Amino acid sequence: MRRREFITLVGGAATAWPLAARAQQAERMRRIGVLMGVADDAQGQVRVKALQQGLQELGWIEGRNVRIDYRWTGGNATRVRAYAAELVKLSPDVIVAHTPPVIAAMRQASSSIPIVFAAVLDPEAHGFIDNLARPGGNLTGTTNIEFSLVGKMLEMLKEVAPGIVRATAIFGTNAQYLVYLHSFGSVSPTLAVELSAAAVRDTGEIEAAISELGRKPGTGLVVPPDAFMR
Repeated sequence: MRRREFITLVGGAATAWPLAARAQQAERMRRIGVLMGVADDAQGQVRVKALQQGLQELGWIEGRNVRIDYRWTGGNATRVRAYAAELVKLSPDVIVAHTPPVIAAMRQASSSIPIVFAAVLDPEAHGFIDNLARPGGNLTGTTNIEFSLVGKMLEMLKEVAPGIVRATAIFGTNAQYLVYLHSFGSVSPTLAVELSAAAVRDTGEIEAAISELGRKPGTGLVVPPDAFMR
């Protein structure tokens, strides 16, 4: 995930702490648990720096009024569970978790400590939250993609071009593909639009897919958020 998004996420969690408690921050040092993947991973270090900077901008200085306990799993499932339990025993005010296995372990380890997750692909499908509008429980965070937007994109396309009778969505060949298709197809019956999808791997296949669309009248194109398509 992008550094700025991570700062916004954790900064928002910090502002959610009770105002009275924040006013007393000089009297009691707050504690944050962090459970992530590999310590020497470049992305992991970017996230840690973003966390520290975001907190600092809100007046939470590591070592002065907040203590951050870092644990690195190294992708080891046994270590994930052990560190999750270890962080819970430290009774932190909030825990920051990254990657679905880590979040699942933290969720199992505590149902009361606030847990903030970052950039999870479809957290609702993972069972981490009830829904995006009202997460419920003790977990909240961000998802890097809102899959229902793909269906909304088709609705908008039909609104601006009512004559469209068919639409094609172009996707990169990744794990998001099937979830996108589900969202894409869920709104098509109400719009009377025939759907198709083009999975592409390079610019040549993108050009070929678009050329094919040009040969069919009344066809629209939907390009969902996809790292490959940027």
